[in-house]
Amino acid sequence: MKKMHSLSSYLLLLISLTAIATPTTTSATTIGVTYSTPASISGTVQLSPDRIAEKVVSMNIPAVRLLDSNPAMIRAFAYTNVSLFLSVPNPLVPLLASNRSLAMRWVYRHVLPFYPRTKISIISVGNDVISYSPDVSPFLLRAMQNVHLSLVDLRIYKISVSTTFSFFNIVPTAFPPSSAQFQQPNGEVIIRPILQFLERTNSSFLINLYPYNMYRSSFSIPIGFALFEEFPFNFRDDLTTGVRYRNLFDMMVDAVISSMAVMGHENLPVIVAETGWPSSGIDASEVDATLLYSEMFLKALLTHLRSGCGTPLRKEGVSEVYIFELVEKDAKQGIRNWGLLHHNMTSKYSFDFSDGGKVRRFKEILVGFFVQVVMIGYGYVCRYFETIIWYVVNFMNNYECLDTRKTLICDDYSSGNGILGLTHRNYRS
Repeated sequence: MKKMHSLSSYLLLLISLTAIATPTTTSATTIGVTYSTPASISGTVQLSPDRIAEKVVSMNIPAVRLLDSNPAMIRAFAYTNVSLFLSVPNPLVPLLASNRSLAMRWVYRHVLPFYPRTKISIISVGNDVISYSPDVSPFLLRAMQNVHLSLVDLRIYKISVSTTFSFFNIVPTAFPPSSAQFQQPNGEVIIRPILQFLERTNSSFLINLYPYNMYRSSFSIPIGFALFEEFPFNFRDDLTTGVRYRNLFDMMVDAVISSMAVMGHENLPVIVAETGWPSSGIDASEVDATLLYSEMFLKALLTHLRSGCGTPLRKEGVSEVYIFELVEKDAKQGIRNWGLLHHNMTSKYSFDFSDGGKVRRFKEILVGFFVQVVMIGYGYVCRYFETIIWYVVNFMNNYECLDTRKTLICDDYSSGNGILGLTHRNYRS
């Protein structure tokens, strides 16, 4: 009778776990893609803005970063509920900084005719300007201010203004993340005033962040760490904070957050404006730029972002992430290809961008547990139940979240201390 009662407790707990762990269709992090108009390729049909917008909607992609803010493309997303991230080209930055009327003209051309029918959430004034041209960098803040003031003059208050930096050009050392700082003198001269502007205007810090580039630059980083693979020894410890990192993406994000914290702006929202893994490289030396690794990275990244775990230093994580890119530029060799789609709009990958398949996998585990209860008998259920919970945690992608949480695990059944105990188990160690 006691065993039946205990078995009922197991089943009730697992059913409760199902209700808690089954993923929702929403995500803590908005996951979008980048798009820029590809060059015309001989023998192919030029992609129309309407066709691109239809494809984005059909793929259930909620946000798009337009690297070249073509007015026709902005118009194509009207009434689609897709949020747009617009970009001001780097050559225009000095012009917008020196002439307020030119900033207003840019807003009149790219925002006013379409907003709010087209959802526009943010404008990046320049993209990686520091590496593009050091001579342009001093104009960044003034150009951002002029674009922001132009929006305010038109009573448009819900579109934020920022600029996009590249991780490699502003954060010289990513590990340990707790010791990261912005590279000087750009940190004090350029980035600090921009951080103050972002704080005042409730905007976000935008960063292009590529684990692939970091992996290639350091022989000490294993490929599994860059691809989110969960191996027992696949981690790096920040000895200053005691934080354990299970993937390179989180480590790089936290390096950015630590760098902002040094300047007193640790609470600014962070948007990863570009990330990805190439499916082909420039030459034969890029042996890890393969379709297999690209798919592994993207699937794992989407799963990680949808888990809602965040990063060790920021539990809510980054607010938005944009995958580079929607459509590959060219199929010829000698260039890196990043696109989710071929130029003919067919998918390069076997996974669905909008579906992680989590519910199906969880049901398989649940069925497996009941089968084991029937086949192996109750004597081994407790031990197996702990294993089941571990696998559920893994498959539901909450594995990284368990550092400071209490987890239900089985006590030693033979100890006579009861069936279930609420004890703390650090599954990372």
